[in-house]
Amino acid sequence: ASGALAGLVTAAIVAAMVLIGPAINLRAMFLNATPNLYTIITFKLGVVALLIIGTAISAAMAGLRLLPAALRRAILLALAVVVLVGLLQDLLRVMLQGWGVMANLFLWMFAPRGLTIPGAIVVFVLVAGGNYLWQRQREKVQKRIRALPPAGQRNLRIASLGALVVIMLLLPQVLGPYPSEVMVLTGIFALWGLGLNIVVGFAGLLDLGYVAFYGIAAYIMGVLTSPEISFMPFHLGFWEALPFAVGGALLSGIILGIPVLGMRGDYLAIVTLGFGEIVRLVTLSDWLKPYIGGSNGITRIARPIVGPWELSTPQTLYYLVLAACLIVGFIAMRLKDSRMGRTWMALREDEDVAEAMGIHLVGTKLAAFATGAAMAGLGGAIMAGKVSSIYPHSLHLLISINILCLVIVGGMGSIPGVIVGSLILVGAPELLREFAEYRLFFYGALLVFMMLRKPEGFWPEATHMRELHKDENLAAASG
Repeated sequence: ASGALAGLVTAAIVAAMVLIGPAINLRAMFLNATPNLYTIITFKLGVVALLIIGTAISAAMAGLRLLPAALRRAILLALAVVVLVGLLQDLLRVMLQGWGVMANLFLWMFAPRGLTIPGAIVVFVLVAGGNYLWQRQREKVQKRIRALPPAGQRNLRIASLGALVVIMLLLPQVLGPYPSEVMVLTGIFALWGLGLNIVVGFAGLLDLGYVAFYGIAAYIMGVLTSPEISFMPFHLGFWEALPFAVGGALLSGIILGIPVLGMRGDYLAIVTLGFGEIVRLVTLSDWLKPYIGGSNGITRIARPIVGPWELSTPQTLYYLVLAACLIVGFIAMRLKDSRMGRTWMALREDEDVAEAMGIHLVGTKLAAFATGAAMAGLGGAIMAGKVSSIYPHSLHLLISINILCLVIVGGMGSIPGVIVGSLILVGAPELLREFAEYRLFFYGALLVFMMLRKPEGFWPEATHMRELHKDENLAAASG
C-alpha cells in the first residue's frame, strides 16, 4: 500500500507537468519539455494511464519485499540486466556483428531503440531463473567442493584458473575494438589503483598528487623516445626507455616522501596535492619548454613493439596491459603478506604505536611512496606509448581523485577490490559514453549509494570490514 501511494504521488507530479506544459513555457527550465516528450511520458495513452501504470509499477516493486529473499534477489538482478542490455544495445550490436550465425540468433532481441518485448522476457527469465537456481544449489555445490580431497581441490583450482586465462586471452578478439579500448583504459587505471592502494590502503598515507608520478614517467618516456626532442643525441625504443621511466617515478616517490615524513592525515594530503600541481605547472613553464615542449607537450612517443608486431591497436595493447596488471597484482599480493606489508598495516592503524613497537617510520613510509610511485610510473609509460603523446593538461587533479575513488569504491587495502573499482568507475562510464553528461550522474549516484550502504567497498578487505561493522558484530555476539 505504501508503494502504491508513493507511485501515485510521483506519477501525479509528472502528470501535472504534462498538463501544465502546453499552458506554461517550461522550456526555460527544462529544455526537452516538448509535446513529443509528453507523449512518451504518458506511454501514448494519456494522463490517466500514467497514474495507473505508475501506481501499479511502484506497488509491484514494493511487493517484492514480501517475497522470499532468494526470489527477490533473482528478480531484481534480472530487472537490472534487462535495463542494462537495453541501454547498451548499440554496443552489443557492434560486438555481435563478427559472430556470424550466432549474431542472427541474438539480434532478434533488439528493437531500433532497446529490447523487443520477447527479447526482454527471454533475458529476464534466463537471468532470474539462473540466479534463483544457483542460490538454491550454491550450498550443495560448495559442500561438494569442500568434500573433495586436497588433490581434487587443487586440480579444480588449476582448471578454473586455466579457463579464466583462456577467456581473458580471447576477450579482445571476441568483443572487438571499442570494448577492447575500454578494457585497456580500465586496466591502466587498475595499474594506478594497485599502486595507490599500497600508499593509501596498506600504509594509510593519503596521497592526492598521485598523478605526478604518472606524468613524470610519461615525460621521461617521451624525452627518451620521441624524435621531436632535439637535444637528445640518441633515442631509445619503448622497452629500452621503460626502466628509466619506472625508475624516475620511483625516485620521485622517494623525493616526495622525504619532506613529508613527519606529516599525517589532512596535512599529508595537502602537501601531496601541492606536489602534483607543482609537477603540472613545471611542465607548462617556459623554463623547460625547449626540453619537454611546454603546453605543446611531446608527441610521436615510441609505441611498444614485440617482434614484428607494433602494439598500436586496442586489441594488441590489451595483452600488454593484462601482463602488466598480472605482474603488479602479483607483487602487491606478495607484499601484502610480507613483513613489509604487515609493517605498512601497522603504520596505517597507529603510527605512534608502530614506532613504539620498533618500526622504522622513515624507511617504511619511503618504501610505500616509492613502490606506489613505481607502479604509477609503469602505468604512465604504457599510457604514453598507447596514445603516443603526453601533454601538461593530461596531469589534472581529477585523475588522482578518480584513482582514489576507485580504491575506496573497490575497498581500501583490497587487491581484487581495485579491479572491481576500476570496472565500476572507469569501465562502466566508458560503456555509457553515448549518454554524454548523464553518465556522470550515475557515477555520482553510485558514489553516494556506496558511501551510505557499503562504506567498506564492493570487495572489502577483511580488516576494514571488521572495523566498519564493529558495532554490528558486537551486537550479534552479545545477542
